[in-house]
Amino acid sequence: MESKINTKAILITFMIGAFFAVLNETLLNIALTELMTVFDVDAPTVQWLATGFMLVMGVLMPISALLIQSFTTRQMFIGVMTVFLIGTIIAASAVNFPMLLTGRMIQAVGTGLLIPVIMTALLLLYRPEVRGKIMGTFGLVIMFAPALGPTLSGVIVDTLGWRWLFISVIPFAVFSILFAHKYLQNVGEVTRPKTDVLSIVLSTIGIGGIVYGFSSAGESSEGFLSVTIISILCISFISLLLFVLRQLKLDEPLLDVRVFKYKSYARGVSIFVIVIMAMFASEIVMPMYLQGPLGYSAKVAGLLLLPGALLNGLMSPTMGTLFDKYGPRKLIIPGTVVLVGVMIFFSYINPSISIWSFVIVYILLMLSISAIMMPAQTNALNELPKNLYAHGTAIANTLQPVAGALGVSIFVSIMTQGRTSYLEGHSGSITEEIMNEAMTHGVHHAYWFALGLSIIAFIIALFIRKAIAPDFDQN
Repeated sequence: MESKINTKAILITFMIGAFFAVLNETLLNIALTELMTVFDVDAPTVQWLATGFMLVMGVLMPISALLIQSFTTRQMFIGVMTVFLIGTIIAASAVNFPMLLTGRMIQAVGTGLLIPVIMTALLLLYRPEVRGKIMGTFGLVIMFAPALGPTLSGVIVDTLGWRWLFISVIPFAVFSILFAHKYLQNVGEVTRPKTDVLSIVLSTIGIGGIVYGFSSAGESSEGFLSVTIISILCISFISLLLFVLRQLKLDEPLLDVRVFKYKSYARGVSIFVIVIMAMFASEIVMPMYLQGPLGYSAKVAGLLLLPGALLNGLMSPTMGTLFDKYGPRKLIIPGTVVLVGVMIFFSYINPSISIWSFVIVYILLMLSISAIMMPAQTNALNELPKNLYAHGTAIANTLQPVAGALGVSIFVSIMTQGRTSYLEGHSGSITEEIMNEAMTHGVHHAYWFALGLSIIAFIIALFIRKAIAPDFDQN
């Protein structure tokens, strides 16, 4: 297949589109405070620009498999990039908050559908023995773009204003569409499976409710004790259970959950979910700790985390090449060992710690994630037959925002409860020093939980074996 079409042009097309789409996941975060002032909205309201983005992505992922099988590669890529462009233009020209939020949600539609389209196409384009390198190259975009987002947005907002966060993306989105129109060729076959409306409804309620419920729990003062949040999560889990049971009965399921019958897929995705939880949570908890007990400004905190985040992206192609050469075990097992060690370090972190030791350990965290995520996901997908590629990528990408919301909400809730219990046990006056001690106590609790997850990931990694797709066309 590689000899018949221009795979290099297709890969470049995908990387250009994905970079600017994924960049938008974090590009707006640092501007939320300014947007509160500009549009006169409170923190919970403006947070919907981030939470809503993740919610829309989570809801759309399950139907991506259906769409990928219903339209050609060109139609899907150009279509979703056009949707993303429309959302960007609306956001750039927003005159009020509802208009900005609408543009942001339309952007999320494009971003949410783009990644499954690209990953499915790459699986069809490249033989299993070179997929690690290709996925690693693509992973450079997936990891590098969100890492660059906060720093880049800080510069843009300070020098040009918040609208340029969107205006600056428009020409690149247009270029991506034009480039795809000229060079992108179709990959795979259009099978047009039947659309099961009930499955779409159940998945929307289930996935959407879980992402919303866990995200809200992390932001709410009551956390998981809120009756509203408990009710939302109960309804969501019931809907998700009904969705899974229905998929097992359908001849043409919306999302074929039978992919979990493949052991390498199940183990790889399980590790992937754990690492996503640890990464998302660390990106929330660590900046809070740096700005709290350690006393650094938001800008300095961002710069301290930047080396690890950038290295995580830059190492992705290298990890892909090593995966092709040595297989998953020699990357994932050492990666999980380092992850466990990092979590032990964070479990004992305190305000007297050397900032350089923190930076070094955070770099180790990002390197361990780089050594685990791409190999685990690629090895998982390698075991699947062609007819399940779209379903395997859709499930993996659906679990990403769910795991992110889950990780953030659980970590923040544990940290908050640990801090509260510490303050309740203190009988004297609450000074800044006591508040810092309470925060440190809460962070320790959160990372004890993370340590437990990391140990589980290590145990699963011991059972990982190199997987090869049974029916890949080698011609």
